[in-house]
Amino acid sequence: MEWLKIDDVAKRSGLTKRTIRYYEQIGLIPPPERSDGGYRLYTEEHVTLLLKITNAKDVLGFSLQELQEFIALSDALELQKMDYRQVKGTSLQREKLEKILETTLEQLRLIELKKQNILKVEEDIVSLKNRAEAALKRWAEEDAK
Repeated sequence: MEWLKIDDVAKRSGLTKRTIRYYEQIGLIPPPERSDGGYRLYTEEHVTLLLKITNAKDVLGFSLQELQEFIALSDALELQKMDYRQVKGTSLQREKLEKILETTLEQLRLIELKKQNILKVEEDIVSLKNRAEAALKRWAEEDAK
């Protein structure tokens, strides 16, 4: 296994070393192995997870708490998919699929909440824009008189 130092992980993920350590501290990423000298030794899986976290944070606008929930659901989904593959062709297959469905629905619920918040902000901005345009139009009409 190839080990990566925190500098390498920071460069590849686009995050600061401090952010990476903080994500480790709050449980967003699993703690890395340590060298004999106490240095953190990361894996490709850490980099992949950090990129996933960054994407969810940037694209979806998730808070750290929401990220924790989303990552936990993603981890659960991966385990459920492995479980499903192991029972393929057995009577447990349906039960495993139902769990996968529940988890994906929960992820979609989180995303939907974010979308609703974004739409609300957009509505407020559009309303303000419309009011400003109407006020400017009234002023222009009064000036024309």
